[in-house]
Amino acid sequence: MTAWLLVLLLAFATGCPPTTTPPAPLVGTEASLDPDATVRSESQPLRERLDQALRRGLQQRELAPQRNGAWQILHGVLAYGMAAQMETPAGRVAVVPYLLEGGTIDGFDPLPADRFENPATQGLRLELEPGSKTGQGHRDQWLAILSQCDLPADQVLRVDDKDFTILDLVRQTEWDIPRNLAREYSWTLIGLTAYRPTTYRWTARDGQLWSIEGLVESELNRDLESSACGGTHRLIGLAMALQRHREGGGRETDLWKAVAARIDAALQAARQHQNRDGSFSSHYLHRAGWTADLSETLGTTGHTLEFIALAAEPSLLQAAWVEQAAHRLCDVLALTEEVELECGGLYHALHGLHVYRQRRFGELDFRVAGP
Repeated sequence: MTAWLLVLLLAFATGCPPTTTPPAPLVGTEASLDPDATVRSESQPLRERLDQALRRGLQQRELAPQRNGAWQILHGVLAYGMAAQMETPAGRVAVVPYLLEGGTIDGFDPLPADRFENPATQGLRLELEPGSKTGQGHRDQWLAILSQCDLPADQVLRVDDKDFTILDLVRQTEWDIPRNLAREYSWTLIGLTAYRPTTYRWTARDGQLWSIEGLVESELNRDLESSACGGTHRLIGLAMALQRHREGGGRETDLWKAVAARIDAALQAARQHQNRDGSFSSHYLHRAGWTADLSETLGTTGHTLEFIALAAEPSLLQAAWVEQAAHRLCDVLALTEEVELECGGLYHALHGLHVYRQRRFGELDFRVAGP
């Protein structure tokens, strides 16, 4: 069993290797493969397990621009925000300050773009590179990730010895909305609602009037099952927009009631299809499913918990079924500590645990040594 599972794990290794050799992982236990098993690790307090998983993910997974593109490294930023680090020839550096100061990573290439009403105001564009696993896989993905680092709108971003701001990225995003031919606005909503009120309207390059609420309505009409990662990204975009709408004192119109209903239905579906080992369905929110592939479990359970951590009311985060999912995700991360993992699934799982930890127990200080 142990040798077989090791072969299975090595077969799906891509992207984000461990930097050290940790203690032997729990490979080959019945709990790791039995879909009807309960989580066996709950004797260790959940907060302690979360802190351990998050610290090890930061310390033992090595990202480096010599080997990794922006797609991998920016996923690390999604999980850890301003604490995300990478190895450079000059030593380990914090990723976000490095980029803001004009540092380069293959796939993160801000380009001075259109000039707006004031000739001195120039937008900043980040191009789409779908399928490359180097640049942006989705429209406005980098803006969405940077916006979750709580950068102010006037934060300077240096490009070729010229200073731009995050607001220049936002303005270009708004101007380029008609270029989003797939009408995939999940990341756009995350980025725009961080800097604009949800009632915001603007005129784009097509001369048409656009609005954040129009993007929300478009997302509501999309099929989740055929969307990226089971529709969890669309749900996260809607959940974050709803949260910011409420925080801004927005009116509870029919549109926002429909958003709340969609989110509540998705939360109920996650619980309905949850497996007995605490993992979420390998078919995300759409039907029951379990897999022995730990990489797939990491991706599906990680994305689903990420949505729940961002969308659920505080009381729901304390529910036993959500705690069990967090425990199971910690189990899977422990089982794969010595294995190179696909960065997307890995860092979405870590982001889910990080947000969950923040909302349950407060922010984890990564500067303080821990297990």
